[in-house]
Amino acid sequence: MLVTACSRGSSDGADQEEDGGSRNSVAGTASAGQSTSGNGQGGSGAMSAAGSGALAGSPAGGSAPQGAGNNGDVPRVTKTQSKKIYAHVMPWFETPQSSGTGQWGIHWTMANKDPDQQDGADRRQVASHYYPLIGPYASGDADVVEYQLLLMKYAGIDGVLIDWPGTLQRLDYPKNVKNSEAMIERTADFGLGFAVVYEDQNIKHGEAPDARVAGRNDMSYLRDHYFSEPNYLKHGDAPLLLVFGPQVLQSPDDWGDLFSVLPQRPALLTLWYEAKEAGQFGAGEYAWVYKDNGHLDSFYARQFSGVQMGSAYPGFRAFYSEGGWGTNPFEIAHEDTATFASTLEKGLAAGAVDSIQLATWNDYGEGTMIEPTREFKYGFLSILQQKLGVSYGLPELELVAKLLELRKRVGEDSTKRAQLDLASSHLAYLRPADAKTILDAL
Repeated sequence: MLVTACSRGSSDGADQEEDGGSRNSVAGTASAGQSTSGNGQGGSGAMSAAGSGALAGSPAGGSAPQGAGNNGDVPRVTKTQSKKIYAHVMPWFETPQSSGTGQWGIHWTMANKDPDQQDGADRRQVASHYYPLIGPYASGDADVVEYQLLLMKYAGIDGVLIDWPGTLQRLDYPKNVKNSEAMIERTADFGLGFAVVYEDQNIKHGEAPDARVAGRNDMSYLRDHYFSEPNYLKHGDAPLLLVFGPQVLQSPDDWGDLFSVLPQRPALLTLWYEAKEAGQFGAGEYAWVYKDNGHLDSFYARQFSGVQMGSAYPGFRAFYSEGGWGTNPFEIAHEDTATFASTLEKGLAAGAVDSIQLATWNDYGEGTMIEPTREFKYGFLSILQQKLGVSYGLPELELVAKLLELRKRVGEDSTKRAQLDLASSHLAYLRPADAKTILDAL
């Protein structure tokens, strides 16, 4: 398991024969006051078939989570592939204008990078081997959120799985919740669903005095703010809840206690090979990223009675060592877009899964981002369009980018912003030609 300050660790249970199910760690460090909202995972040995029949009203076996309804009358992109595709989103990026401190957020800086400095070629110094096509951004920027959700829509993505930090008022968690909700509030506008990937490890990093009390508070917040939203993703009639681990709440008794504050038990998916830690309160597992692509083959081939969510990723090239956050655990070569195409194909072909998580939309620290970058341009999204049988292509993706460019150019000009709002609505309702007419005229 990798637990690096402010990082997302990556492993799976395929190493259980070598480590006996131990939870190994490669610890990173963060200076005082920095977030430690990172992820990590490790194999925990053979698991029980948790979740079979555990959810009232949910179908037996491994049916996919379903996007919640039609999100009003906003149309969804037509695809030839029926499997649901969800993007795992990090809400943790800040600029000096958004951070509240006048400083860049630590996910752009890690321990030793300064985005106020240039690394040449009009490129700010960021803690990543890769660079966003739009430059480093704030996750809560409304224009960026619009850009990201429209790109997802035209790439054939059905919804977002938001990396959610919990409710502790520590570190950067409150900002991450606020950023999460900036995206959540717009998902329905573009015909997308959403669900939460719960970071239970933040209970430890946030130094909560009582893990279960903190967990119940988090579940109460999800109940009151997200689960009842019409476009919250569901498995059967139960709200879908993923946990990155679990890493703190590691017993069925823990989850039974947390779910006691909910009127309905959610469909809980743990990381691969971790289902036994949720026991009868789990519904299944989801795959992630680890060492080589063969781990996906093992996950898809095994016998498992619960829900299985697949994973597609572009590669893995972390920046932790270069950024002063510990060591880089492993590397999976991107091979341009070939690794992404291969892992997506594996998931689409796997009979055991009918939904796939894209890991990730924007984790620059681990180099798993599929959103447009200078290095890969729109390559990963074009692969999605091709493999999913989406009827749109590169021109529509570039049109979305043009909308963002014009948003930033016109500033607070209310007349022009109203025109851009209309263009955005045209894009949401799958009228890109009408949007293009407006954008070309501005």
